[in-house]
Amino acid sequence: MKRSNSIKLISSIALCVLLGSVGGLVTVNEIPNWYATLNKPSFNPPNWLFGPVWTTLYVLMGISVYLIWKQPVSKERNKALQLFILQFILNFCWSFIFFGLHATGWALIEMIALWILILLSILYFAKHSKTAAWLLVPYISWVSFALLLNAAIWKLN
Repeated sequence: MKRSNSIKLISSIALCVLLGSVGGLVTVNEIPNWYATLNKPSFNPPNWLFGPVWTTLYVLMGISVYLIWKQPVSKERNKALQLFILQFILNFCWSFIFFGLHATGWALIEMIALWILILLSILYFAKHSKTAAWLLVPYISWVSFALLLNAAIWKLN
C-alpha cells in the first residue's frame, strides 16, 4: 500500500471514530440520569453494548469511506463522498437531539433522514467499490434497529 493510501486509511478511521466519540460524550451523563427514567421496550439492549457496537461501526465506516476516497476523482465519487458526509453529520447530531435536547420525536424524524442518506451512500458507494458498500450494511442494520428503538421510546414516553 502506498504511503498516501496508508495515511488516508488511518485518517478515515481516526476521523470517523473521533467524531463519533464526540457524539457519545453527550450521552455519558444522560444514560444514568434522564435515559434511566424513560420507559423502554423489552428489546432495549443493555447500555454497555452501545459503545463497542458504535466503535466497530465507526471503524467500518472509516474503511468504507477510505475505499471511496482513494478512487480516481470524479463527479460520481465526489457525490458519494458528499452523501457520506451528510449522513455522518446527521449521525453526529442525533445524540445531541435525543440525549442533549431530550427530543425523542425530533430524533426519530432525524433518524429517518439519516437512514435514507445511509442507503443512498451505500448505493453510490457500490458504483465504485462493492466492498465499501457492504462495509456500510452493518451500519444501516444497526441504525434500522436504533430507529425502531427510538420509535418505541418515543411512543412509550
